[in-house]
Amino acid sequence: MSSDNERSDRTGDGPPEQLALIRETVRKARVPRAKPRTWRGAALAKELPVARVVVNKGVLHLDQFFDYAVPEELDAAAQPGVRVRVRFGAGAHQVRDGRREGGRLIDGFIVERRAESDYSGPLAALADVVSPEPVLSAELLALARAVADRYAGSLADVLQLAVPPRSARAEAKPSPEPLPPPAAPDAGTWERYGRGPGFLQALADGGAPRAVWTALPGPHWADELARAVAATLASGRGALVVVPDGRAVSRVDAALTGLLGEGRHAVLTAEAGPEKRYRQWLAVRRGSVRAVVGTRAAMFAPVRDLGLVAIWDDGDASHSEPHAPLPHAREVLLLRAAHDRCGFLLGATSCTVEAAQLVASGWALPLAADRGQVRSAAPLVRTVGDGELARDEAARAARLPSLAWQTVRDGLKSGPVLVQVPRRGYVPRLACERCRTPARCRHCAGPLEAPGERDLRCGWCGQDAAGWHCAECGSVRLRAQVVGARRTAEELGRAFPAVPVRTSGRDHVLDTVPGRPALVVSTPGAEPVAEGGYAAALLLDGWAMLGRPDLRAGEEALRRWIDAASLVRGQEDGGTVVIVAEPTLRPVQALVRWDPVGHAQRELAERAELGFPPVSRMASVTGPGDAVTAFLAAAELPDDAEVLGPVPLPPVAPGSPRRPGDPPAGERWERALLRVPPGSGAALAAALKAAQAARLARGVTVPVRVRVDPPDIG
Repeated sequence: MSSDNERSDRTGDGPPEQLALIRETVRKARVPRAKPRTWRGAALAKELPVARVVVNKGVLHLDQFFDYAVPEELDAAAQPGVRVRVRFGAGAHQVRDGRREGGRLIDGFIVERRAESDYSGPLAALADVVSPEPVLSAELLALARAVADRYAGSLADVLQLAVPPRSARAEAKPSPEPLPPPAAPDAGTWERYGRGPGFLQALADGGAPRAVWTALPGPHWADELARAVAATLASGRGALVVVPDGRAVSRVDAALTGLLGEGRHAVLTAEAGPEKRYRQWLAVRRGSVRAVVGTRAAMFAPVRDLGLVAIWDDGDASHSEPHAPLPHAREVLLLRAAHDRCGFLLGATSCTVEAAQLVASGWALPLAADRGQVRSAAPLVRTVGDGELARDEAARAARLPSLAWQTVRDGLKSGPVLVQVPRRGYVPRLACERCRTPARCRHCAGPLEAPGERDLRCGWCGQDAAGWHCAECGSVRLRAQVVGARRTAEELGRAFPAVPVRTSGRDHVLDTVPGRPALVVSTPGAEPVAEGGYAAALLLDGWAMLGRPDLRAGEEALRRWIDAASLVRGQEDGGTVVIVAEPTLRPVQALVRWDPVGHAQRELAERAELGFPPVSRMASVTGPGDAVTAFLAAAELPDDAEVLGPVPLPPVAPGSPRRPGDPPAGERWERALLRVPPGSGAALAAALKAAQAARLARGVTVPVRVRVDPPDIG
């Protein structure tokens, strides 16, 4: 039997009167059926029939809200904060029955329901409500708007960072009931800091203290952060802690679990799977969990009744978001502290210039131990300079000085020894051959570079510097800094054949190592924690870290050294650190004295004199030379803005690794730096955003990258 005959027979079997009645009912229906996703002819919501939506379009010239009509069927679900699907891009000619149609479907969030629209033309209808779960609160929207304005970016880009992708399975599961506030913790190792117990007490009493905390070396920092969180929870408020990487998250997570038990905090990291991360995020948004620890992905966490925001090791590059608009976690948390009027804690074993400025301005108070506590907790630091290396036969033969060999030999008698080796690829810069002072431009104080054998120019403003002489000693001779170490692990393995050698670096990062004798060779930032602490540490090739063409080279080198040395046992327990660098250099002296705060304060004073960040605000504009010139000419910059450059950027060879901000391989780009004094940063960001939006609106396709507060300015 054919299929046509089969359908005919089945139709004949059914009651014809019933089928006819169904057809007649459909034809006479007073309210026409809505066409899926266009809602053509459908009735609108009786109250507040307009939804104001932020659409997921990150282009700057579309950085605004758009109004959509709310169908009556979606009225209950289309509440502020929910995810929706809307049609975007329909022209004014695509109007039917007073309703705009066409365009492609994109995602968005409802930010407001309104009685009427400011737009006088016909509105398109909401296509669908993706989920009735409100995920965008008014507080999170205000924070995202502030971040977008500060970094000359779009609100949609910030919301992509702030709200994780939806997981229907995670959304369907209810979050647990919130636990009652815990008891306030005792001070514990915070007793080592003069103002430590008072800081915890202020948090427990519902206050909003702001502090820059210089942590003592050793393993206690995670427990101290956990106690600050516990004190905040005891006041009935929430807390947010942002740390650089997953290893630090694990330590704080373990400390919080040990102090408070399970179920009181959530862990938010980008490395977690989509469902797990969204489930944890929802628990925070719903108020089931009041404490959050995570990497930079957690800086926008929607913690209710926020009482404390804390960031650990703010100088770590991992805190800088690589996606537009490239915000830094420290600045986002500063905005949150100001908007929510909550406590703020910036902690590290070192001290950045930005942290020193917070204290110098009076916005935050210092939280540090006295010198007696520092001497007890810090290891003994010894130096090996160029003079010792020149006289050392062992150093000439094996690149390691005799003091380093002796320190390794003695350390291996009681535990593991850490060897920090700079990464490959640090770009040498020029310095005075006699006193090693970095060579800088007399016009803008930028670093000097030698693109040719006889050429000498500024890497910032591009001006010729043929008549350079050292401002410190008057010498006219220059030298290039040394590059990173080579074959260190192999050399140490041959020297100590009976000792295991372990490596930790970008390809394989170790979290911990046993307390048994071993050589641990690590690149900066990848040092594993040793059980009981390292017996000794070698910090090799200090010039490789200090010789980078960056304003922050000294600050970053000192931070890396202190981070590694903090893993070594205290001086009372025999811990020793040997650094191979010139002992007269300021960062090396700060390490020997264990005085990162003093180093940051002096750096801040010098940058204030020269008008460098963080005292001033800076932005970079990069792209093809003609495009950068045209962009600067069109931008309505503040009157007090200073333009440095443009100067050519080093080309990237095809196939070679690229850093963030590098031009495409084989293309020649230029960079201009824009500098404004304090108070003009918002005006500079607004001018750059307007200029970029105007370019995009005109359909200009030549790329120009704008970055506010670039971390690397040379």
